[in-house]
Amino acid sequence: MSSLDNAVKMIGNLVVERFDSTGALIEMQEYKNLVVSVGKAHIASRMLGTTQGSMSHMGIGTNATAPAASDTALGTEVGTRATATSTQGTGATANQITYSATFPANNPSTQQTIAEAGIFNASTAGTMLCHTALSPTVTKNPTDSITITWTVTVG
Repeated sequence: MSSLDNAVKMIGNLVVERFDSTGALIEMQEYKNLVVSVGKAHIASRMLGTTQGSMSHMGIGTNATAPAASDTALGTEVGTRATATSTQGTGATANQITYSATFPANNPSTQQTIAEAGIFNASTAGTMLCHTALSPTVTKNPTDSITITWTVTVG
């Protein structure tokens, strides 16, 4: 009798880039993330053809508490969620979705120590797919912009 590994795992990696007011890259960090339980349920329900919205926004926050599978929101969200674009890989990377969003200058409007990020299917509230703790944190000044590129792999 053979043993088959049919476990489907979801893995997320994100890159956070911080730019100054001239557009010069001043910091780049890479992080792993947690695909939360409600995010997995969202994916399963979409397989059944439900009409829940696609993942479309990213949020950032200042809470440094470690993400948990039971999370449904960021601990302390700041600023306005950014609209995310998404693309699906092809060929060997067809099981990957890449999301990208930019938090421009003045979002948020005060200096913040960004310690968490998440992907959602709405500009407010909505269903969370992924939650990550940013360690090391990223300090976002009002004149800075942050671009997050987040790749979720199903494998």
